[in-house]
Amino acid sequence: MVALSTRQKLEILADAAKYDASCASSGTAKRDSRGGKGIGSTEGMGICHAYAPDGRCISLLKILLTNSCIFDCHYCINRRSSDVRRARFTVQEVVDLTLSFYRRNYIEGLFLSSGIIASSDYTMEQMVAVARSLREEHDFRGYIHLKTIPDADPELSHQAGLFADRLSINVELPTQAGLERLAPEKDGGRIEGAMADMRSAMEDMGEARRKYRHAPRFAPAGQSTQMIVGADDASDSAIITRASSLYDRHRLRRVYYSAFSPIPSPSAVLPLKRPPLLREHRLYQSDWMMRFYGYGADEVASATDPVTGCLPLDIDPKLAWALRHRGIFPVDVNRAPREMLLRVPGLGVKAVNRILASRRHRRLRLDDVARLTTSIKKLRPFLIASDWRPVQLADQADLRAQMTLAPAQLDLFS
Repeated sequence: MVALSTRQKLEILADAAKYDASCASSGTAKRDSRGGKGIGSTEGMGICHAYAPDGRCISLLKILLTNSCIFDCHYCINRRSSDVRRARFTVQEVVDLTLSFYRRNYIEGLFLSSGIIASSDYTMEQMVAVARSLREEHDFRGYIHLKTIPDADPELSHQAGLFADRLSINVELPTQAGLERLAPEKDGGRIEGAMADMRSAMEDMGEARRKYRHAPRFAPAGQSTQMIVGADDASDSAIITRASSLYDRHRLRRVYYSAFSPIPSPSAVLPLKRPPLLREHRLYQSDWMMRFYGYGADEVASATDPVTGCLPLDIDPKLAWALRHRGIFPVDVNRAPREMLLRVPGLGVKAVNRILASRRHRRLRLDDVARLTTSIKKLRPFLIASDWRPVQLADQADLRAQMTLAPAQLDLFS
């Protein structure tokens, strides 16, 4: 076998990592290198595929330790039976790459995942060794996100949490039936068990930090997971319900949704086409509704098609819910409580906060609401102001036709 250069390995393993969507983060511990000590900083903002308040994109080195794997998951391009070019980094190569990229101002952190080599424990040991070297030997203070392995010894996952800002364990597929069919070597119970252990460790270490100032931090940016959308026949309703359950039981920071993408030399059990990317977008919007707008999973699921269980693609799920419950609209912008205003299509959290602050001083007219939001046209059918009341709320079909816009204009989460 011809030895690969580090550059060749980087080309292969950075490309192999692109299928993992769960690499964005925010809410990590603030660390900086003032005083001439340490390398890197996470001060004031999130890392990778996130944007700073000034619009600057934050990036990280996103790679696999190796794309070799002892598992044979049907949906994975790196599965054991896949005919892809293989590569593997050493621990020192990953450390050197991270520091080199940081010093050139290309990145502000590292996202490291891996195929399973030799065993789950061995692979996890290698990933922990990377994080330990960066933190202890090089005093690296940038962001580190490690993808942990459910089957690994819990002590290794605990060590990972002492060096990484965020840990993630992918549930892979929304249903147990899908996992059994497409990834028979993985166990849904072990995956959720590892998530539960991680939550317990975070809570225990958090309690220790509250009592003892110098107690070590443990994964301060929390844990996340990813679900593949469209590789099996799981409906959006099933995906939404599973995501809500994961948030409730394991207090995840994020659930990421990744639209299945056909891979080279695909398994015969996989679909031939990828699902519409707009489906992935709608699931992220439904996730936002549960996390920031106060909707329950059953409420969001009620916006899906009763036959297919999927969210409409031509309108966003918040509007779909409002059309299904049009009897509660319009609402009075001067009297409605915050939780009701958050359910008005076109009103985002910031806009609602502005409305609540403004109406303490005077009654709001429609023009006042227009100045506090991005598009008053979206709001007219759902709001009452001091000088505005819809004559009547159109029936569902007519109102949907009025509110259906081009794909680039569909987002009503202003």
